[in-house]
Amino acid sequence: MEKIRLDFNNMLKEYVGDDGLTISEIDALSEKVASSHKALAEKRENGGTDWRDLPYNQTDVVEDILSYVGGIKDDIDAFVVLGIGGSALGPTAVQQAINHPYYNELPRDSRGGYPRFYVADNVDPEKLVYLFQVIDVKKSLFNVISKSGSTSETMSQFMIIKDLLEKELGKEEAKKHIVCTTDKEKGNLIKIAKDEGYKTFIVPSGVGGRFSELSPVGLLPAAFCGIDIKKLLEGAAFMDELCKNPDVYKNPAYMYGLLHHIALSKGKNVSVMMPYADSLKYISDWYAQIWAESLGKKFDKNKHVVNVGPTPVRALGVTDQHSQVQLYTEGPFDKVIVFITVDKFKETITIPKIFEDIKSVGFLGGVTQNQLIQVEQVATEYALNRAGKVNLTISLPHVDEHTLGQLLYLLEVATAFSGELLDINAFDQPGVEEGKNATYALFGRPGYEEKKAEIDSRAPKNDKYII
Repeated sequence: MEKIRLDFNNMLKEYVGDDGLTISEIDALSEKVASSHKALAEKRENGGTDWRDLPYNQTDVVEDILSYVGGIKDDIDAFVVLGIGGSALGPTAVQQAINHPYYNELPRDSRGGYPRFYVADNVDPEKLVYLFQVIDVKKSLFNVISKSGSTSETMSQFMIIKDLLEKELGKEEAKKHIVCTTDKEKGNLIKIAKDEGYKTFIVPSGVGGRFSELSPVGLLPAAFCGIDIKKLLEGAAFMDELCKNPDVYKNPAYMYGLLHHIALSKGKNVSVMMPYADSLKYISDWYAQIWAESLGKKFDKNKHVVNVGPTPVRALGVTDQHSQVQLYTEGPFDKVIVFITVDKFKETITIPKIFEDIKSVGFLGGVTQNQLIQVEQVATEYALNRAGKVNLTISLPHVDEHTLGQLLYLLEVATAFSGELLDINAFDQPGVEEGKNATYALFGRPGYEEKKAEIDSRAPKNDKYII
């Protein structure tokens, strides 16, 4: 079984110089690693990390998804995700990684008979209106994803689309065009789904949004795009076996988290993820959420103010060699650069041997673009090393469902492990909740009167500071 690889040579002092880490620094944290491993194992045993069991306990769910997709896909032209955060980022990342980059523009036969795929993840009014201009709502299926059923952005979209469908099709027929992904018992959406008779898939109670891609949150959209969801889960299960190992030198997720932890203690509070493959571009978007929302915390587990968290930054090789890399090579020593590389691309294209009389261009003739993107990554890595900037590389033998499942699961475990190393709760998001509560209050939602009064009492803005 081919596995993805974590290469951390360039995190070490012997490769990048004085700003690098040392093996002795890694080994000095062996007790902290052991206690963090134990804490994660206990959480898993006690149901605190139910997302870790998703690769194993969804046989019936997968069969239900595949049966549902098989029974309805021929009747719809577009599958639309209504979600935000992990509910949108994960499905987007997986679809873009596995399928043709111009998937929606392909003829239906070239898509394997599957519908076009869209994600409505924001409340910008223009985006939703324009979506209605490129899809026929009467031939579309809308997947409403909200565990709580109180996510303002998603529920507002759902309310608009429900009303539109019922006007176009009538209430009974409209039901066939809505499928819900939500909690089994709690929240508004499950109640609405039961009352309205919508087809529903369940997010396990212990699975939070940013750790939910391997649940029906991500599996249903993937299946509607013809992606092999069984293989995706098999890849995650394969990585889980590696991630059970308490030895950081044999556990890629633990090593990833530990290296970032040590780097953070040395002032490197920025984690740049830079895939060298367009197919993996949106993995960086997904990573930015899970890393930021999980690890950016004001309080530790003992309620001490710590204000910790590495800042994720999204980049794309080769594109951002011509923008961000100047900062990374010559700017401050505050970053860990994470390359993601692919050994074998799905396609090969050769540059023709022309302009041979122009030496600065002709040398490219006969070279494949596959070679070019790989060489440019090595060149960027060399430039960083020469500048003394730490970096590491995750390599995929190729991009398919199995390797992608490995990658997603590795980063999920690395995030959870980093939370233990920082002694914080990686599974809450009080900073996000504050913004949600303020939104509820400003719209006059019952129960938020005190928050509304607090907001109204804030100091008015001074016009002289607006120019």
